[in-house]
Amino acid sequence: MIVVDLSTFFKETAKLADLDSYIRKAEVMAGNGNEVILTGRAPVWLYLKTAHALHGKARKLIYRSPVTGDVVIFDHSPY
Repeated sequence: MIVVDLSTFFKETAKLADLDSYIRKAEVMAGNGNEVILTGRAPVWLYLKTAHALHGKARKLIYRSPVTGDVVIFDHSPY
């Protein structure tokens, strides 16, 4: 299980101008075919773009929040 904490991608405020670098970092961290958890304080647009970028790369994507707990975004595992 790979944990990608989006809050570590920027200092105080995420910048839309840096979106491509955030996505590349998430893709490198996630690798291919892994179960990935997205977590951390970040804007919704960063979560949405990251989830979209990891579709087809991650086998399973989970959103983790202290409020919701784990929420499966997609699961392409055959089992």
